[in-house]
Amino acid sequence: MPKEHKKRGRREEKKRKREQEEDQFSTKRRKSEEDTNDEIIIDNVQPYDGADYIPIVAPGEIPFYGLLDEEEQEYFKRADSMLELNQFNDDEERRLFLANVYKEANGKELKIANSQSCSRLMERLILLSTPEQLKALFQKFSGHFLHLAQHRFASHCCETLFMQAAPIVGEEITAPAKAQSGIQPNQTSTAEQLFLDVSKELEGYLGYLMTDRFASHTLRVLFVVLSGRPLVDVHTTSLPQSKKKERITLSSREPPLTGTSLSIGTVPDTFQVALDHMMKNMVADLDTTSLRALASHPVANPLLQLLLDLEFQRSGKSKAKDTNSIFRKLLPDDPPEESTDSASFFNGMLYDPIGSHLCEVLVTNSPGRTFKVLYQSLIRDKLQTLAKNETANYVLIKAMERLNKEDLEQALHELCPQVALLVERSRTSVIKCLVERCHVRGVDVGPLAIALEDAYGHHHEERLNKMLKLDTCSSESMSEERQKHIGSHDPSKAHTSLLAQSMLDVPGKLQDLIIDSISSLDNTNLQKMAKDRSATHVLQKSLTCAGETNRYRRMIMPRLANMTVELATDPVASHVVDTFWHGSNGFPFIREKIAEQLMQNEAILRESAPGRAVWRNWKMDTYKTKRYDWMAEAKGRVPGTKTGIELARERYVNQKSGSKLIRSGEKGKGGATASFPAPTGANAILATGQS
Repeated sequence: MPKEHKKRGRREEKKRKREQEEDQFSTKRRKSEEDTNDEIIIDNVQPYDGADYIPIVAPGEIPFYGLLDEEEQEYFKRADSMLELNQFNDDEERRLFLANVYKEANGKELKIANSQSCSRLMERLILLSTPEQLKALFQKFSGHFLHLAQHRFASHCCETLFMQAAPIVGEEITAPAKAQSGIQPNQTSTAEQLFLDVSKELEGYLGYLMTDRFASHTLRVLFVVLSGRPLVDVHTTSLPQSKKKERITLSSREPPLTGTSLSIGTVPDTFQVALDHMMKNMVADLDTTSLRALASHPVANPLLQLLLDLEFQRSGKSKAKDTNSIFRKLLPDDPPEESTDSASFFNGMLYDPIGSHLCEVLVTNSPGRTFKVLYQSLIRDKLQTLAKNETANYVLIKAMERLNKEDLEQALHELCPQVALLVERSRTSVIKCLVERCHVRGVDVGPLAIALEDAYGHHHEERLNKMLKLDTCSSESMSEERQKHIGSHDPSKAHTSLLAQSMLDVPGKLQDLIIDSISSLDNTNLQKMAKDRSATHVLQKSLTCAGETNRYRRMIMPRLANMTVELATDPVASHVVDTFWHGSNGFPFIREKIAEQLMQNEAILRESAPGRAVWRNWKMDTYKTKRYDWMAEAKGRVPGTKTGIELARERYVNQKSGSKLIRSGEKGKGGATASFPAPTGANAILATGQS
C-alpha cells in the first residue's frame, strides 16, 4: 500500500500535530454545543459598561431569505455579464432583455440581493431600469430594508436603489400626470411615499444602524436623498459611501433608460419633515458624553459629519443656539473658552485621525459668528503647532479658507518663520492654502516668498530640484518605468507640485521663483521635468499662467520646440506639447516651426497613441490639406476673415471706383459713357493686384 505523501522537516511535523489538535478540539466543541442545546458560552467576555456607553436598540436577527439553485445562479451570472458589456443593438433589444430578466427574478429579488455572486446583477438592473421597474422593485424591498441594509451585499443594492429612484420624486412633483400615466393597478405608491415608508421602517433603530458597518452607508445615502442635496456628491466624496466600495458601472457610454441625471430637483415638504424627525430621534436619547463617543467612532463619525452639515445648512444660526442640536450637544459651552470642557473636547479631536474630520465640518459649515468664536478661542493661539501636526493641519487649512484679511495677515506673520520646518516635514498643503488665500484677499506675499526662497535654496536649479524632487528617482541601474512608478507613488511630490502651481497663479515674487528656476534648467533636466508625472503639471502651468510671462515664453518655447517629437510620443510629456499651442500664443512663427516638425515625423507620431492625440489636438490634418486656414488660426484670426491689409485694399478700391462712377455719370448725361458698379470682394482684391 503506498504511503501518504508528507513533507519532511521539523516545521512540517509541528504543523501536522497542531492541525490534529485543532481537529480534536473542534470535535469536542461540537459535542458540547449539542449537549447544551445550542447554547454557546463564551468565557472572559464582559459587557461594556464604561463612561462612553451608548444606549441603542438593536433589531432582531436577520432573516434567511434562501439560496439560489445552480441553474438560477448560472442564468443570472450570464445576464450580469451581458449587462456589464451592455452591447445591445438598440434600446428596444435592451428593454426586452431587461423584461425577461425581471420575469425570471420575480419572487427571487431578496435572494439575488443577498447573493455574493448575483448582487452585482441587481445593481446593474437598477442602473438600467425604467421608473416603473424601479418602483416595482422598491415595493418588493419594502418591509425588508431594516435587514437588507445590514447585509454585506444587499446594502449596496439599497444604496443604488435610493440614488436611482431619487430623481423620480422630482419628476412626479413637476409632472404628476406624466408620472402616473405608466403606473399599473398594483403600483399605487409614488416614489415619495416609498421613501417615506423606508424612513418609518428604520425609525426605531437609527442609533444601532448608525454604528453598523454596512447600514451606516445606506443611512447616509437616505439622508442625502431626503435633504435634496445633489446626488453627484455621493460619487465624488467618501462621506455617503466608503472609498473601498466597488463601483458597478456599464461598459457603454449610453445613459440609463431612466433618462435622469443624479439630481433630485424639487424636494417635497414631507421629506424635510421626515428628515427633521429622523435627526431628532437619532440624537434625542444621546447626551453629550455619548455623542462625543460617536465623534471618534470609525463607522459613526462620517454619519455624524453629515448630520452636522445638514443641521448647519438647514437651520444655521438658530441651531447653533438650540440646546438640543447636535452642535450644542458637542460644544455646550458658549463661548467655548480655553478652560471649558468644550475646548478640551475640541482640542482632543484636532489631533485625532477620525475626530479631526468632524472638526473640519465644524470649522467649514458653522455660522460666521460661531466660526469667529471657535477660531479666536481654540485655533488662533496655536497656529504653528497645528500647522506642523500631520492631522491638525487639515483643520487649520479649512479655518484659513474662512479668514478675513486682518486675521490672514496675522496668520501669515506667525507662519512665515515656520516655513522651513513645514517644508522639511512635507506640510506644503498649509503653505499652498496660505498662498491661495493671500492672493484672494490681496495680502502682500513678499515675506512668504522670502521664506520659501530660504527654505528651498537661493540657487535657481537647486531650488526646483529640491521642490519637485527631480533627482530622487534618477538611477542608472533603475529602468525608466521603475523610476516613473516610484515618482507617481510619492505623495509629497504631488503636494509640492500643487504648491508650485499655486505660486505660478500669483504674479510677482512667488511666480518669479518658479519661472526663474525653470529658465535655468538645461535641456536634459527640462526634458526630465516634462516627463515627470508631477513636475510636468508645473511646466504646463508656466506656459499658460497669467502675468508678465511673454519674455519667459519667448525664451523657453524655442528650446521646447526642438524636442517636440520626443515629447509628443511620451505618455506624460505629450500633454506638454498640447499646451504648446496656448503657450505660443502671439508667436505664430513658433507654432509654424512646431507644426513643421510634427509634419516631418508624421509616421512616428501615428505609431503611438500619445502621438496620435498630439496630431489631432494640433489639427495637423488641417495643416496638411488647408494650410491657409491653419495659419489664419495660428495667427489668431478666424479662418475666412480678411486681414487688415485686405480690408484697406478693399476700401481703397471702393473709393477709387466711386470717384470713377461720378466722372462716368457726368459724361453719361450726353449718352457717351456707361457706368458700372464698383468691384467687391475677391474682384476688388484682383483689381488692386492688377493696378
